[in-house]
Amino acid sequence: MNILQKISNFVGKFMGIIVLILASLALFIPKTGLWISLSWVNFLLMVVMFGMGLTLRIEDFKLVFTRPKDILIGCLAQFIIMPSLAFLLSKIFGLDAGLMAGVILVGTCPGGTASNVITYLSKGDLALSVGMTSVNTLLAPLLTPAITYLLLKTTVHVDVLAMFLSIVKVVIIPIGLGFLINKFFGKFIQKLVEILPLVSVTAICLILMTIIANNSAKILSTGAIVFVVVILHNILGFGCGFGLGKILRLTPPKIKALSIEIGMQNSGLATSLAATAFPSLAMATVPGAIFSVWHNISGAILASAYQRWGVEEEAGEEPEKQAE
Repeated sequence: MNILQKISNFVGKFMGIIVLILASLALFIPKTGLWISLSWVNFLLMVVMFGMGLTLRIEDFKLVFTRPKDILIGCLAQFIIMPSLAFLLSKIFGLDAGLMAGVILVGTCPGGTASNVITYLSKGDLALSVGMTSVNTLLAPLLTPAITYLLLKTTVHVDVLAMFLSIVKVVIIPIGLGFLINKFFGKFIQKLVEILPLVSVTAICLILMTIIANNSAKILSTGAIVFVVVILHNILGFGCGFGLGKILRLTPPKIKALSIEIGMQNSGLATSLAATAFPSLAMATVPGAIFSVWHNISGAILASAYQRWGVEEEAGEEPEKQAE
């Protein structure tokens, strides 16, 4: 078990580099990812969501009642900022219907577990990050299809019911099962939690490799435009979250959590939904696949910058509190 924990810690720490290497292999040497069946994607996503459920406790949801303002800010920001940015960037860069659908799906999906990891590495408010991710994920079956429909109804047909059922199956049920198992078998589960990053990262990498390998020609044929849109979407999300936190005069740990939660999306879910809701739009899966690679890289870079920001400010506030 100690060896697995060490491997898990290593994988969690260097996730961005690992994802980049494997994604590059799948893109330029597709056969390295073609052995993974596309039919595995939903199952692998369910594994990741089940792992998330295993880490959730009742206390994570109590945050909704003890800090409702913080959670409300996170929810509103998540489902307003990223979808709006996705729509505007798609229009500005004149994306075709398939790519536009994919970019908007990324924007309307909730944050993923990666945002919690990056918040932890950034020395941000981890409890708030987990709270926002949990609540946003539970709202996703209703808000993700609804917002996607509103933004795309004049462009493509949106199968709202298929999206709703897919999110319930792939996200809500696995998280719920994980949560219940953690509640009733918590002591045993805690021994396994430390190796969850290894399981989650492995599942995420397999998802990315098969999606990128099966779409390598499409990704390479889109040129630089889709990469520019995806990178801007992510970076502007980070920036808007940071700016909103500053405007609301939140503490540095809260600003970090808000910024990361908004900028990092559950792009694996977006890719899965693209295949479910837009089967006739082959390019719709591309933005989610690229976002999955990029946001892990940008998140790791942001974490290294955020680690150094706010620490001095918090340290300076402690003596003042003690003096009071």
